[in-house]
Amino acid sequence: MDETSLSLLGRASQPNADSSWNQLAEVYSPLLRRWLRSYDVQPADADDLIQEVLTVVSQELPAFDHNQRTGAFRNWLRKILVNRLRGYWRDRRMGPTVSGGSSALERINQLEDANSEISRIWNDEHDREVVSRLMAIMQPKFLPKTWEAFHRQMFQGQRADQVAEELEMPLGSVYVARCRVLAALRREAAGLIDLE
Repeated sequence: MDETSLSLLGRASQPNADSSWNQLAEVYSPLLRRWLRSYDVQPADADDLIQEVLTVVSQELPAFDHNQRTGAFRNWLRKILVNRLRGYWRDRRMGPTVSGGSSALERINQLEDANSEISRIWNDEHDREVVSRLMAIMQPKFLPKTWEAFHRQMFQGQRADQVAEELEMPLGSVYVARCRVLAALRREAAGLIDLE
């Protein structure tokens, strides 16, 4: 199979996929860091825990069964994070309090529950962060005008004819730009997030 037709997740699960694995780590490290900070994990410990989470993902990704269910990868990642957080606080035999007065262990239990409000927040932040990071990685792969036409239509809500006039592009090229970038984003994000 042509490697360019594989998603980032697909490429990262292949043997000797260092550059794809580095991109996956680049996409996920900031999200993991933010969540660890919300559980009162100190910055140096957060670095270690991020490495632990990513190591588990790296080791188990080739056997990961996506099963085509909505959110399969983000749920799997959330469970790995929960297990690492539990181990972290168990090793310290502490129960720090986090904002709102609840203990980190109570919040870890809530994060583990796929139906909790905290898990819904995780899902939303995960998808926003992944799309944002993938877009930053992908932008240099497109001509600036192509990217601008896509961005104006998708994020600024401009009509295609407006974009064509302002960017001095044929209308058909504006539609093609949007389609090309969206197709590339969908392909890259496949398995990580559920784009419609």
